[in-house]
Amino acid sequence: MSNETSDIRNRPVKRVVIAGGGTAGWMAAAAVSRLLGKTLDITLVESEEIGTVGVGEATIPTLLSFHQMLDIGEQEFMAAVQGTIKLGISFENWLDIGHRYIHSFGVSGKDQKTAGFQHFWLRGRKNGIASGYEDYCFELKAALADRFAHLPRGSINYAYHMDASLYAKYLRQFSERHGAKRVEGKIAEVLTDAESGCITALKMEDGSAIEGDFFIDCTGFRALLIGQTLGVGFEDWSHWLLNDSALAAQTTAVRDAVPYTRSIAWTAGWQWRIPLQHRVGNGIVYSSRYTTDDDAREEFLSSIEGEIIKQPWPVRFKPGRRERCWEKNCVALGLAGSFIEPLESTTIHLIQRGITHLLQNFPQVVTQSAITQYNDQLNSELQHVRDFVVMHYALSNRRDTPYWEYVANMTLPPSLQHRIDLFRETGNVFYTPGELFAENSWVQVMMGQGVTPHQHHPTADAMSEADLKRFLDDIRSHTLRNVEGLPTHMDYLRSYCPAPAPAR
Repeated sequence: MSNETSDIRNRPVKRVVIAGGGTAGWMAAAAVSRLLGKTLDITLVESEEIGTVGVGEATIPTLLSFHQMLDIGEQEFMAAVQGTIKLGISFENWLDIGHRYIHSFGVSGKDQKTAGFQHFWLRGRKNGIASGYEDYCFELKAALADRFAHLPRGSINYAYHMDASLYAKYLRQFSERHGAKRVEGKIAEVLTDAESGCITALKMEDGSAIEGDFFIDCTGFRALLIGQTLGVGFEDWSHWLLNDSALAAQTTAVRDAVPYTRSIAWTAGWQWRIPLQHRVGNGIVYSSRYTTDDDAREEFLSSIEGEIIKQPWPVRFKPGRRERCWEKNCVALGLAGSFIEPLESTTIHLIQRGITHLLQNFPQVVTQSAITQYNDQLNSELQHVRDFVVMHYALSNRRDTPYWEYVANMTLPPSLQHRIDLFRETGNVFYTPGELFAENSWVQVMMGQGVTPHQHHPTADAMSEADLKRFLDDIRSHTLRNVEGLPTHMDYLRSYCPAPAPAR
């Protein structure tokens, strides 16, 4: 479909229409109304009869920046969404059955001159003077000890666990306070300009029409605007990401919430456990090519703890991305634009990045240069996140089922294969500034998945063994002292942001 401009595109953007609510829709409404609401008319259209996916309860630290941009108070937000702290993800049974490692949000050790900390640790490990890599990361040790507190100068990196439906409600109230209007109803038809193909209005089932100059598609996997109406194709990544199905359920909490997400690999996928203040979010992600819905459901229900509050509901998805997330006068956010899978909790982050790039490129008049810039930025970030997620499967030692046999033998994206080869051969991490997952994330996951570099950087050999031992010991003891000084996670939250018990 042509991207050429036409007369309708030369109209000033004054009316923004958001199709769909849920997390994506209300995040978009919150950001646009808070930052541009004085110059725009903002309308969000959603129907209470159309459900949302309703998961996405784990986040990553970038959400703190989004909230700071909107001046959202953390205590109020966390109390409203049953929030708890997330310091990382515990990966269980991924390398081998019975093995566990944590990918934390922290920084391990201290880099020195031209070499990252992992090189000094590798030399120390070789010489028998270094303990486990996890001992040198404050956030990781705090997660294992079930401890948390805010520290001066923001010296602890964290994210949130939260109730996604409560988050959407919270953002709706926030958006309406800043001038966004909500319209209840189902979209019957998307109207377009005959000459340009640009969207002009949403025709509702009651016969009314909601006109706009710019449209944001948050209609989920239906992609009603970007896909069905504008015809933008979808790039399928299921040859790298096998999972296409999920079941989610809510259960009562049987113990205090820990400050990390659990990701537990099983025969044909993995399970999540996300602890909130008064309940637990549970789910199983699996490939319908390698197991049946009934077997997945049985595996899931046999493993969860606590009383089931909300019975499991199914989710079907296809991993991949729109060929273009901005087409003509429409931007797709959330599931309408891309979906990788829940591993590493990147869905809300990618919604946020789509919103941030849109705000940075927000047009007075839509131009092709802005569209191209937006799509290039987002495509690069999506590829980076895809590679990071695929890596968890590719590096597993498991061969116990056909599912794990497939991922062990699949051909990787060249960009990912290069990162793995570079780290295995040199201990170095390929990193481009601005990428979501920084050097320490790649190191923690690759070593957690059993990749041991063949060599370390020569800079590490310039330090005497006595100095190296002192260097490593000081970091480890400093980390331990700081962790021991923290209160327990839930003790801290009970005083900081207690959430009311949900109605049953």
